[in-house]
Amino acid sequence: MDSRAAVYHLKFAFRFSFACYFYFATSEWGGAGRTELNSNMTEHPYGWLSILPPIVAILLAIATRKVVLSLIAGIFVGALVTKHGNLMAAIHDTWEIHLWDTLADPGKLRVFSFTILMGAMIGVITQCGGMRGLIRSVSPLANTRRRGQLATWFLGMLIFFDDYANTILLGSTLRPICDRLKISRQKLAFLVDSTAAPVAGLALVSTWVAVEIDYVKSGLSNAGVKDVAAFDVFLTSIPYRFYVITAMVMVFLVALLGRDFGPMLHAERKALRGDVDAPPGLDEEHARVSGWWNAVLPIVVTLAVVVWLIYKTGADAMGAELVNAKMRDIIGNGDSSLALQYGALWGLAAASILSVAQRLLNSSQVVEAAMGGARVVLPAIAILWCASTVSKLTGDEAYDGRTSNEPYAFQDHRLYTGEFLKLQLAEKFQSAESNQASNTDKVTGISTAVRLLPTVVFVLSAFVAFCTGTSWGTMGILMPMVIPLMYSLLAVDDQMDSEFARNPIFLCAVGGVLAGAIFGDHCSPISDTTVLSSQSSGCDHIAHVWTQMPYAMAAAVVSIGLGTLPLGWGISVWWLLPLQAAALVLILLLFGRTAEST
Repeated sequence: MDSRAAVYHLKFAFRFSFACYFYFATSEWGGAGRTELNSNMTEHPYGWLSILPPIVAILLAIATRKVVLSLIAGIFVGALVTKHGNLMAAIHDTWEIHLWDTLADPGKLRVFSFTILMGAMIGVITQCGGMRGLIRSVSPLANTRRRGQLATWFLGMLIFFDDYANTILLGSTLRPICDRLKISRQKLAFLVDSTAAPVAGLALVSTWVAVEIDYVKSGLSNAGVKDVAAFDVFLTSIPYRFYVITAMVMVFLVALLGRDFGPMLHAERKALRGDVDAPPGLDEEHARVSGWWNAVLPIVVTLAVVVWLIYKTGADAMGAELVNAKMRDIIGNGDSSLALQYGALWGLAAASILSVAQRLLNSSQVVEAAMGGARVVLPAIAILWCASTVSKLTGDEAYDGRTSNEPYAFQDHRLYTGEFLKLQLAEKFQSAESNQASNTDKVTGISTAVRLLPTVVFVLSAFVAFCTGTSWGTMGILMPMVIPLMYSLLAVDDQMDSEFARNPIFLCAVGGVLAGAIFGDHCSPISDTTVLSSQSSGCDHIAHVWTQMPYAMAAAVVSIGLGTLPLGWGISVWWLLPLQAAALVLILLLFGRTAEST
């Protein structure tokens, strides 16, 4: 079944790719972008064809639910465009110029290495029993339904470095405790799922951080922004990731107030009656348990090494400017990929030494556990590799390191998608602004359409993630396009790039991509973390999706109504965040009921 389905999807993907290329290449769309640009600008070589790769990747991912295959098909379409339909040359470029060049890139190799090393470290500290020791040291405090849910939320926040580790470990370990406290399996799955990706997406040391920074870096590069560090944008955008924050707050408030609504309320009342919906064959594992320090110390070592190396590399990069530099400037100039790689390596070493020194694992078991943990993150590596290749293909940098001042000098293997979007979309938005002069702020010059963009980006990101089931793939597809678009609409000619990077609308759009991807992932029944959450919690999968979705939708509505929309009209993020928390409390008080009530 698997092999036949794979062949079917492969045939479908490449037939669709050919159809898209030849339709666009032979229609008026193929040349529209080249003839309608400003007369004083150099003609763009590909016009609307330059946006075909991400479009093909998105549509195929929705149709086939095969993200890696869809991204490769998008790369192939891009190669067909740059080779003007030459099939053999496109096949050669797909593998040699695009995929292989991305894999061999030193910066990308560090990102891949960090993700694998983190997976290996998680495997070791799990196998030696440190993670379960950490969880069980906290679980005696959970002796009521409220405390049980709060303990689950707290542990979900504590296991911040990987969403897979969060869902798998918490679900399987806390299942007996929740059953004893008559907390439904659906509630447990919601608690672990709604903290896993949000906390991993925000944490400075996680399997997500290097990926998110790399996507931001690709977007800045496509926009031609040279003087802004991707790590700085990553940090500054954290308060603007409204859904991520509201989702974690929602979990806390549901646990604290003891109120539920929708299908979750029904599930909780059934659990109180002792009627637990649990698939067979999911009994508690008899796994090794060791001291909590076996989990905490490797994480502390990783964090310490990462922070020190980011500071060290940032200070070295600033040179003489270090004397008057601010801490954020030093961190912004640091080599985050190098710091994360060696931080994860030292963390893996610490976990291995602790396991062997206490005779929890022997050397061969350490190697086996590390390899098992690394295998878990390989699908994520594949998505990252292909998404990064799409980003480079749609960019403007030579694959072999050449530089040139000539416009579109590398059009034989780059599509200059960001440049096309900057020219095409800026022109259309300027036209819209002139037609909506009454809707334009006379002081800032920002139109209504631009103010709505963070909301549009959030919704689009959520839709793609929902249909594909992957937040990482969504970020990789959208981020390299959103940042150039925002730069074309918000950057002022006499403005420093650093000033643009502090624009709240820009930061909200970046946060919208990252937060929208997680929201869509939470609602998607084909999401890997959604599946893992239901399986590890012993909950029927569709029941988990059905009970979690109302909470995710409520958090998303608050994120838009008291987040992306008012921020576009100048309301400070520091006013909006407490208002969002108050709105969530109000929703639970008005619509929520306790499971004990009738």
